[in-house]
Amino acid sequence: MNRILITGANGLLGSATAKRFVEAGFEVLALCRAGSDLSALKDIASKITIVEGDILDIVSLEQVLDRVDWVVHSAAVVSYAPKDKDRMYKTNVEGTANVVNVCLMKGVKKLCHISSIAALGKPNVPLKLSAVDTVIDEDQKWEDSPVNSNYAKTKYLSELEVWRGKAEGLPVVIVNPSVILGESDWTKSSTQLFKYAYDEHRFYSEGNMNYVDVKDVIEAIYQLMISDIEGERFILNGGTVSYREFFEKVAKLFNKKPPRQKVSPVLTEIIWRIEAVRSFITGKAPLITKETAKNSLMKFIYKNDKILQSLQFKFTDFDETIRRVSMFLLKNH
Repeated sequence: MNRILITGANGLLGSATAKRFVEAGFEVLALCRAGSDLSALKDIASKITIVEGDILDIVSLEQVLDRVDWVVHSAAVVSYAPKDKDRMYKTNVEGTANVVNVCLMKGVKKLCHISSIAALGKPNVPLKLSAVDTVIDEDQKWEDSPVNSNYAKTKYLSELEVWRGKAEGLPVVIVNPSVILGESDWTKSSTQLFKYAYDEHRFYSEGNMNYVDVKDVIEAIYQLMISDIEGERFILNGGTVSYREFFEKVAKLFNKKPPRQKVSPVLTEIIWRIEAVRSFITGKAPLITKETAKNSLMKFIYKNDKILQSLQFKFTDFDETIRRVSMFLLKNH
């Protein structure tokens, strides 16, 4: 039986990936930090081995990677709050370097690195909302640009560590998911978008959102891992939708009023500054930051041709995804 280690296994994507490999008959080791919320793994807790460890602790990595065949590296800090910059660099870059080094040391057969479309970078295009959408594919070259967030920079640098591992003989594959839509606690990650619609907020931005169903991400990871494909990266993007359309459709599923007031670039600048002050006073994370404000106004489209052609892959229909997630949220929250 093949043994696979999944880092960050208690998160939305990590837990779903663990379940997929359990279903396929793998022996799954789930690496989770001490004190982590393991509720996402409760359905398969008896079928996996939960290992307490940290990608910043090389000794624990060396121990857990003994006799492991494959690794899916999902652990990362995702944040757009300025206060989390150093933590992101530490976990996302240094942590990935540790995973790569120990995989090389232990002779791991293949590493799948869960990156992000953010790691591809965004070209420094003028912020003109009436302009033609900017299309990005796997060949996009990183540019130092004011629209690239600190999170994007750390994911780009973490990919460089993975490519270094490839150069040193480690078989690797990288996936770059867009905004992952899936069943989770709606106070966390992208699921907060559903809560925004449920709470009947008034504002929507003019930009668009690239999305992918969590089920599609884990299926792509699984198929890439069992294939002979290595040394490649793949954008995982189910499609592109305007924020207005997203909120309207989700609000309708919740039987709520959708946002009706479009946020202008000027108002966006005001809102993130107000949020920064609120965050400073209360100590709570800002709902909107300078980085998220800028990105919400942009129109980028990420191509998915490569994964479609390489695996004859098919993405889940958008309406099916938001209906399933919305019903889960209504039932559980």
